[in-house]
Amino acid sequence: MKNILDYFSHALIVLLLFSCGNADDDVSFDINQEKLGQGKEPDTCLGFEENELLLSIQDQFTTLPSKVSILFKVSDVSGNPISGLNAEQFTIYEQGRNDACFNTISASESLARISSNSQVFSNNTILVLDLSNSVLQSSLEELKTASTSFITNVMPSPGIDSFKMAIYWFDGEDELHLLNDLTSSTTELTAAINGITSDISNDPSTDLYGAVIKSTNVAEDLIKKNNEEKIIGAASVVIFTDGTDQASRYTKDAALQAVSQANLNISLFTIGLGSEIDTDILKDIGKTASVFASNKEELETTFTQISQEVSEQANSFYLFEYCTPKRDGSGENNLVIQLTNNSLKGAVQTSFSANGFIGGCE
Repeated sequence: MKNILDYFSHALIVLLLFSCGNADDDVSFDINQEKLGQGKEPDTCLGFEENELLLSIQDQFTTLPSKVSILFKVSDVSGNPISGLNAEQFTIYEQGRNDACFNTISASESLARISSNSQVFSNNTILVLDLSNSVLQSSLEELKTASTSFITNVMPSPGIDSFKMAIYWFDGEDELHLLNDLTSSTTELTAAINGITSDISNDPSTDLYGAVIKSTNVAEDLIKKNNEEKIIGAASVVIFTDGTDQASRYTKDAALQAVSQANLNISLFTIGLGSEIDTDILKDIGKTASVFASNKEELETTFTQISQEVSEQANSFYLFEYCTPKRDGSGENNLVIQLTNNSLKGAVQTSFSANGFIGGCE
């Protein structure tokens, strides 16, 4: 019976998500973010209610003498990222081979903490600017001001190596032009924006669909590189335009396919300006969130809105660590981490090996 109820509950969530749409002041999130990653639903012996928060395990590892580390992303059931959590909001439950169910592990005695995730996590933001003729001639200075604010809002201060941004631009050419490569330096990024001049482009057309495909590929390559380096990668692609695709070099379907098939850890955002944009297409491309400015005076406000969304996505990844009381010889142990955030709760189950574990963990 519970499985049937679970099925209809999930179906209802999907129906609600697709019926709500993505209004100008609304946000639409990918239903796939509901996946629990490497984790699974907690054992029913704990008697937990249905998850209202989702802890999607990205990676986990153990370190001698007895530390357990779990990297996970937190969102609500609609996919909205949850940032700003602290270790006191998590409860640890362990089940050893002699336990019928799970025992609570004291967070204070186990020295539970949220640690810097820079050793196992890398977040990259790809800012993509439409520098076709219409932008360069009518709204360049406003775009530069808005982009500078975006950089300041998204990038940590002081800069850290695990958070980087690159800036690209497009016009009518079959090329995604690099303005500034990945860097953690806010100063470098701001200087690149300030260096944009009205004669930067040689093609007044707009290759929007090409920019979507190519920038998504850039994000895919970054995550692939992270994986090769044994680092969990996440990326945000933020695309600004003041018009529709005019170059007709790539099809709308090809652009939307690149978006729909993108890695689950790639978030896509769009910012539209003026009356010549196609808001429906930009909502489809910006599957994580999209915002629109009716005039250039609103650009900084819309860029700020998206910067908040990008920051929340990046800061919803947590490295939770604690010292387990399990010791060498106890074998494989089950672990449940439960999160309480205001009135909402969620939990995820995994397991770890205590081989070689001894006392002295700090």
